[in-house]
Amino acid sequence: MADRDRPQPHQIQVHPQAMGRGGFTQQQGQGVSVGKILVVLLSLPVGGTLLALAGLTLTGSLIGLAVATPLFIICSPVLVPAAIAIGLAVTGFVTSQAFGVTGLTALGWLMSQIRQITGRMPEQLDQAKKRMQDMAGYVGQKTKEATQEIQKKTGQEGGRT
Repeated sequence: MADRDRPQPHQIQVHPQAMGRGGFTQQQGQGVSVGKILVVLLSLPVGGTLLALAGLTLTGSLIGLAVATPLFIICSPVLVPAAIAIGLAVTGFVTSQAFGVTGLTALGWLMSQIRQITGRMPEQLDQAKKRMQDMAGYVGQKTKEATQEIQKKTGQEGGRT
């Protein structure tokens, strides 16, 4: 009963008639084409030439390193600080460029956000403007009432003295 509740692994069915030699499927009526033979024949010399050039380049690099190593050892008191200075300069330049790109990206994002907000702003601005006018009218009315109250009190006090 407990075995039925557990999920069973997926099973794969293999059909032997679909498999060819070495496990690769072969489509019927399709053999080695002339185009494939030409590709192999043309790629062998090109690949061989490129491999030979890579070997010559490696050999030249190793010979150059063997010749230049004594010069590096002799000039190392000058070259090491120069290499450090150049490395720091390049690092600073790359960092400043990264900060610049980040800043431009942030400004671009901010501008797109402002454009999205300003699309909705006229409605919100009109509502805010109307509320401010209502509030200004209310404050003006209250100021007028307060002024009249003050004038009444000063008029009453002025008659007594």
